[in-house]
Amino acid sequence: MTPASGTPVSPALQVIAVEGIPNIQAGDDLSSMIIARCASLVWPDGSSGLASGDVVVVTSKIVSKSEGRVVAAASRDDLIDSESIRTLATKVTEKNTTRIVETPHGLVMAAAGIDASNIETGFVVLLPTDPDASASRLRTAIREKLGAEVGVVITDTMGRAWRNGLTDNAIGVAGVESLNDHTGRADAYGRTLEMTVVATADEIASAADLVKGKATGLPVAVVRGMSHAVEADDGPGARALVRPRGEDLFWLGTREALIEGRRTASELRRTVRAFTDAHVSEASLDDAIRSAATAPAPHHSRPWRFMVLRDEPVRGELLDAMRERWANDLRITDHMDEASINRRLARGDVLRHAPVIVLPFVDLDSGAHSYPDAARGAAERDMFMVSGGAAVQSLMIRLAADGLGTAWISSTMFCADVVRQVLSLPETYEPLGAVAVGWPASEPGARERTDIGDIRIMPGQ
Repeated sequence: MTPASGTPVSPALQVIAVEGIPNIQAGDDLSSMIIARCASLVWPDGSSGLASGDVVVVTSKIVSKSEGRVVAAASRDDLIDSESIRTLATKVTEKNTTRIVETPHGLVMAAAGIDASNIETGFVVLLPTDPDASASRLRTAIREKLGAEVGVVITDTMGRAWRNGLTDNAIGVAGVESLNDHTGRADAYGRTLEMTVVATADEIASAADLVKGKATGLPVAVVRGMSHAVEADDGPGARALVRPRGEDLFWLGTREALIEGRRTASELRRTVRAFTDAHVSEASLDDAIRSAATAPAPHHSRPWRFMVLRDEPVRGELLDAMRERWANDLRITDHMDEASINRRLARGDVLRHAPVIVLPFVDLDSGAHSYPDAARGAAERDMFMVSGGAAVQSLMIRLAADGLGTAWISSTMFCADVVRQVLSLPETYEPLGAVAVGWPASEPGARERTDIGDIRIMPGQ
């Protein structure tokens, strides 16, 4: 900026608290009160009052009071529930319990912004119902009464992830550029900026909070020097500052995320039959096998065995041999025609196209007891096979937790002798199918809630 003298002047930001704002009651004309108290403002250049290009920054509490958002302090939890749409995190200490929630505005804050400070005992102040609309009304009123084209920012105090301390943030904005997107611009060295988006309204809110504050009784401040961010229309408001839920990397608190992960882990496993060519890491496969080994097992044994096949020649040999056995069974035993056989064989193509297949087995020579009668011998075998099934499920759940898709194909169980012969495995190895593994080519659809009416049975049923 250069004045008439021709001497360059560095950009300057000036912030002044507005003194004398009275205790606000429901129905008060907040704009008139602010205009009246701003008339006594004196700026370093000798000017006074409000001018076009200024930003009026107002603490949300006095906006809420003027709009009648003061309620009796009944059950705090009930109030928080009524003013929020979900709980992200709960922290319990010796003194109190803190709930971090999302409000209907999309704001994430402690106790839904419900405030019991600077209010009569037995009452609390709720956030404005629509802070952007409140900011717009206040801005319009100032324009009509004073003729100045100002911006308005309504603020509230929030905590921050990874940082100690509180700052004021914009929860309602009118006539101020909420975000300043630098993407595509060049920095001082000519490099193109890729992801820099400045939260202008939040920075204005924090700057104003340095001169106002709860303890000082100064709920309004005026910021001068940001006229470049003041716009003719109201703009998108503070809603533009709320990150869309689909882009939120911190959708839940740590404790809640762990609980949700444990609770929904099994539901993540979906059958996926189309994969990309992306590499499946050995680390993911090893971790999944470790998870499989947490399955319950008879007699303190570890009877599970897993073979991982990528592009080894034996993979093709095995699938060709299995296909030939399957085709012969369908042709000779089931008397199918060739067209029907080919359609049935196509079901196994997922094992040919998947980046990885994992072949699970139970080794009956790894702890199984021998019995002189067939009934107990069969039960012993079944017991080990059930353990193997649990291991396969655990394997697939862990892969799903890593974002990988799986498809369990039972075909190895129908030709166990072929599998053992091609892979040179002992006779005691019982195949448990084959698991195709890879990165899903498309996002699996949502799982429908299971009706357990036909699954859960009652005694004597």
